Amino acid sequence: MEADSNFSKNEAVKISSSFSCQEKGKYMKLSSYLLAIRPWSLSASLMPTLLGYTLAHKLNPQNEHSLLILSLTLLTVISVHCAGNLVNTYFDYVKGIDNRKSDDRTLVDHLLSKDEVVSFGGLVYAVGFIGCVCLSSLSPAKFEHLALVYFGGLSGSFLYTGGIGLKYIALGDVLILIIFGPVSVLFAYMCQTGKLEWGGIYYALPLALNTEAILHSNNTRDLESDRRAKIVTLAIVLGHTLSHILYAFLLFTPYIIFVVLATRKLYWFLLPLVTAPRAFQIEKRFRNPETIQSVPRSTANLNLFFGLLYVLAISLTDSKSLPFVH
Repeated sequence: MEADSNFSKNEAVKISSSFSCQEKGKYMKLSSYLLAIRPWSLSASLMPTLLGYTLAHKLNPQNEHSLLILSLTLLTVISVHCAGNLVNTYFDYVKGIDNRKSDDRTLVDHLLSKDEVVSFGGLVYAVGFIGCVCLSSLSPAKFEHLALVYFGGLSGSFLYTGGIGLKYIALGDVLILIIFGPVSVLFAYMCQTGKLEWGGIYYALPLALNTEAILHSNNTRDLESDRRAKIVTLAIVLGHTLSHILYAFLLFTPYIIFVVLATRKLYWFLLPLVTAPRAFQIEKRFRNPETIQSVPRSTANLNLFFGLLYVLAISLTDSKSLPFVH
């Protein structure tokens, strides 16, 4: 009886261990999917969407503004961004650009297979499309207008590295400036109001420049490996010295814009300057080859806090005082 009891206990331990390994495996797989979408980069789509919503609320106080529409807008925009990250992961690996020293480890370390990345990308694109369809039933904007912007953003997220691969011919920076700036802001504004406010482009500029700084720091860090892979990025065209100058321009120009606006008695625009000391620290690390590795993620973290303070500044400013919009 005692032997049978010990046998049962051993079997129970084995079964428990088996379940534990299965649960751990599921957790690791889920974490791999989460890491594949690069959550640290999502502020680049989150902040312009919140900015567009805030402008819509400030400039159209008589209209009802829906948090449900905002949620669906965020779902749509962020889904396209996540899918674009997955497309980038796939094509960088297939083209031999990602290697053992790459920041993106999804395929390099076989955390996911190529087929899993492709399937996940298709699923995320589908989620974005469902979000767009739901928006069309709630938003005052016309479906054809929403669809035009959505498929424009979808095409851009794919063509960044897929198809002709704009990233590989030094045109990726232009695409990022457009998609993660004016397009996202105007889309969020249109979802709330049903119309476009072209003056929103001016307000998108600081966020667009700050977001482009994330991409440019990434491409500058990978300059040598990209050159060996025989692709052409803006960082390769400019070289190290001019790339440093461009990064500083992208990082600090938004702060200059805010100071200029503050001289027009728009004092709330000084709020984002709270992040300026952090920007100087990151820029110093950018100039050092030994510390540039972490700069893209640090710039993305800066983008989040910078963007939140920027959106807060606009929400606190009297709408009649805001220039370029009416």
